[in-house]
Amino acid sequence: MPWALLLPLLPLLAVSGAQTTRPCFPGCQCEVETFGLFDSFSLTRVDCSSLGPHIVPVPIPLDTAHLDLSSNRLDTVNESVLAGPGYTTLAGLYLSHNLLTSISPTAFSRLRYLQSLDLSHNSLCTLPAEGFTSSPLSDVNLSHNRLREVSLSAFRTHGQGRALHVDLSHNLLHRLLPPPARAGLPMPTIQSLNLAWNRLHTVPSLQDLPLRYLSLDGNPLTAIRPGAFAGLAGLTHLSLASLQGLPQLVPHGFRELPGLQVLDLSNNPRLQWAGAEVFSGLGSLQELDLSGTGLAPLPEPLLLQLPSLQSVSVGQDVRCRRLVREGAYPRQPGASPKVALHCVDPQQSAARAPDVL
Repeated sequence: MPWALLLPLLPLLAVSGAQTTRPCFPGCQCEVETFGLFDSFSLTRVDCSSLGPHIVPVPIPLDTAHLDLSSNRLDTVNESVLAGPGYTTLAGLYLSHNLLTSISPTAFSRLRYLQSLDLSHNSLCTLPAEGFTSSPLSDVNLSHNRLREVSLSAFRTHGQGRALHVDLSHNLLHRLLPPPARAGLPMPTIQSLNLAWNRLHTVPSLQDLPLRYLSLDGNPLTAIRPGAFAGLAGLTHLSLASLQGLPQLVPHGFRELPGLQVLDLSNNPRLQWAGAEVFSGLGSLQELDLSGTGLAPLPEPLLLQLPSLQSVSVGQDVRCRRLVREGAYPRQPGASPKVALHCVDPQQSAARAPDVL
C-alpha cells in the first residue's frame, strides 16, 4: 500500500516512534520517522531547501512523504522536475520562496497522493485551469503571489469529497471567477478560503461552495449588501476585519448566513451603524467582534436580533457576555427574563454597568 494512504492512520500506528537520519542527496537532509509496533512503518522527510536551482530534479528515497524545495530560486516547475521514484507517493510538497511566475498544467499530474502544497511567496500571475485535478489535496497555500484573477475551477481536485483549505491572501485579486457549470464536473470542495489583503471591491460570488470559513480582511470592500453571501448557508466563520474602504453595513446584508457562528468586524474605525437590522437572519451567531470600530455603546435592539449571541468584543480587551436575569419569582404571566450584556475591562478594577434590554 502506498505510504501516503497510511498517513491518516499515523496516530493509530504510533505505538512507538523514533526519528533518525539517513544518507541523502548531497546538500539535502533526510529524516526518517518510524511508527508502529517494532518500528515496522517509516516515512522520510527530505529537506532540500536553500540549495539553488541546480537541485532539481533531485532523487529522493522511495518512502518520502514530504519534500521541501523552498528558497531555491526555482523559476520553473513541470512534470519532469517532479518525476521519478519517491515522487508518486508524496503527501506534502513545499515550493515557497522561489521565483515561479507560472505552473505547467501537468506539473502535479503524477502526484496522486499529494495532500499539502505550498506555493506561497512566489511571483505567480496565473494558475492552470485544472492543474490540481490529479491530486487529493486538502491544503493549498498560494499566498503572497501576484495573482490578479483566479477561476475557482482551478481547485477541482481528486479528493473524492475531501475538505479543501485554500489560502489566496496577499495577492492582487480583483475578481474570482465561478467555476463553469458543466455536466459531470463537481464543485470544488473548498471549506476554508482566505482572501485577505487583496483588491476585491465586492464580495465575490462563491455560491454553492461548501464554505465554512471565509476571510475577506483588508480588502477595499465598500458595502455588504443583501445577496452578497447567497448560497453560503453553511458558513460558520466570517472575518471582515481591517477593510480598506469606507465599509457600510446595509440592513439584511447577512441574511443568507443562518448558520454563521462567528463574525469579525474588528479594526474598522469608520464603520457606522445602519440599524440593528444589519444583523437580521443571524440566528446562530455566538461571537461578534466589534473591537476597533467605535460601535459602542451597543444599540439596545442588538440582542433581540441575535438570540444565540454569547459574547461581544467592543474595545481593546473589553468583552461583553450575555446574561439572563430571571427577575422576580414567581414570574408574572407573560413576563420574560431580562437579557443583558455585561461588559468587563480587565484593565479596570470596576466592571462597567451592564446594558439591559
